[in-house]
Amino acid sequence: MRSEQEMMKLLLDFAIHDDRIRLVTLEGSRTNKAIAPDTFQDYDISYFVTDMDSFREKDQWLSVFGKRIMMQKPEDMELFPNELGNWFSYLMLFEDGTKVDLTLIPLLEAEEYFAGSDGLVELLLDKDTLIKREIIATDRQHWITKPSAREFDDCCNEFWMVSTYVVKGLARKEILFAIDHLHGIARPNLLRMMAWSIGIEHGYTFSVGKNYKFINRYLPGEDWEQLLSTYSENGYKEMWQSLFTCYELFRKYSKKVSEALGYEYPDYDDAITKYTGTVYHSLP
Repeated sequence: MRSEQEMMKLLLDFAIHDDRIRLVTLEGSRTNKAIAPDTFQDYDISYFVTDMDSFREKDQWLSVFGKRIMMQKPEDMELFPNELGNWFSYLMLFEDGTKVDLTLIPLLEAEEYFAGSDGLVELLLDKDTLIKREIIATDRQHWITKPSAREFDDCCNEFWMVSTYVVKGLARKEILFAIDHLHGIARPNLLRMMAWSIGIEHGYTFSVGKNYKFINRYLPGEDWEQLLSTYSENGYKEMWQSLFTCYELFRKYSKKVSEALGYEYPDYDDAITKYTGTVYHSLP
């Protein structure tokens, strides 16, 4: 695999020698000092260009970055909607394992880009000195935040209400429906509540990572193992147990947050738990 120095030089040299490219930025994990570098990190690069069409006409210019084994152009796909507006991206995996996510952005939309950034941005090249303010990469926007009383209640409400859809799916023998609601809605709110509890204990000056990928660093070992067990979804018995474990963990962490912040704990926990038990024990 090519080194970071090699790849950054390649990506920057191309931009330097192409007059259509006026600005270059680096985004994502490579700008985040809190994340240890590894060989799987993408190069998230944006080129701000004066002529989008000339780049998009043909893909041959991309060959300068190496031999690709696969490329995706999300904004040129029919099955999935375009989410980037006038921007256009090339997600490229090269034969040496290097991954480059390269986005073309109209130069006129540079201010819009920086205004909407999540903060993890480094300015690598500015040929015309267009950006007047200092750009410092920070993950501050991803830090754990203290929940308001309303946010706490909303999280509880969503978790317990959606759990009834999981119950309904399991009772009807519609396991994919149940899995989707547990995995896609209920558990993310459990993780959100866990993160709030971590913030209360450790402060609100850090992130637990995208998809809560670093949350295990802050959880007791027993709770981490319990959380992992809720990803066992390959049968009805496993799904019921995963749901019950989610209930236990959510109750534990939401009560911690409630007590620490003085927020009212919802009484529907008992009602939904009783409802779930009634349905479970009524099944053949």
